[in-house]
Amino acid sequence: MRIDDALVWAESLLVNSDSALLDAQVLLAFTLGKETIYLMTWPERELTAKQQTEFESLIEKRVAGQPVAHLTGEREFWSLSLKVNNSTLIPRPDTEVLVEIALEKALEKAQTNLHILDLGTGTGAIILALASELPNATCVGVDANKEAVKLANENREHLAFDNVQIKQSNWFENIEGQFDIIVSNPPYIDKKDHHLSQGDVRFEPLSALVANEQGLSDIRHICENADAYLKANGCLLFEHGFEQAEAVQKIFTDCAFINIKSYQDYAGNDRVTLGYKAF
Repeated sequence: MRIDDALVWAESLLVNSDSALLDAQVLLAFTLGKETIYLMTWPERELTAKQQTEFESLIEKRVAGQPVAHLTGEREFWSLSLKVNNSTLIPRPDTEVLVEIALEKALEKAQTNLHILDLGTGTGAIILALASELPNATCVGVDANKEAVKLANENREHLAFDNVQIKQSNWFENIEGQFDIIVSNPPYIDKKDHHLSQGDVRFEPLSALVANEQGLSDIRHICENADAYLKANGCLLFEHGFEQAEAVQKIFTDCAFINIKSYQDYAGNDRVTLGYKAF
């Protein structure tokens, strides 16, 4: 089978994917050990029997709904290549908005020795992205899931960042000291949300997706306890659901934060809300 024929075949099977051709290209490039540009440059190249069998197996798994990132074991985030597996959420483009806003607030502080904490770090995507842009900052990422901690440490080691520490902690449980910025992409989906039965989330851990109180319990817990871990004028930022901004702002207000503001994602939906420690 030729490369171009393989892509046509795969795209025809991936009718339920919103990105059928891209899925096919990524999986075929992964099978061949090449970049996707190779597929466009050499469309007439023939797959070996082994390559064809491997590609067909990957497409069958993708048709069954398995995420492309789980099939390849990697996902790019903030131009960083990260290992992924089913112990954590797959990093998503919208989460880069959280990184952008956190980076903006970090630069506003005009300090070289910032301390930044990422709660529920998962793959380490957020804290590693921030560390890549702020090499003089001291960055800490924590997760309650020991498998997530292992994965995030693997990503840290692969990227060779020496300004990042990854450790196991259930939110603030094992945290010492205070931070200039605390970021978190916590579980924020209501357990009754119908989206949990659709797409990639079917293959991701519910513990990283679902929270009580209509998805707000973990955000509330972090807000209620963050004061002790924030320096004066410290900033707390959350990613949240696109319909949760008003509720998250109220939680910030109830917890005596000031200068509360929400920001939109690339689709124009409220996605990130922040607040500052009052004193």
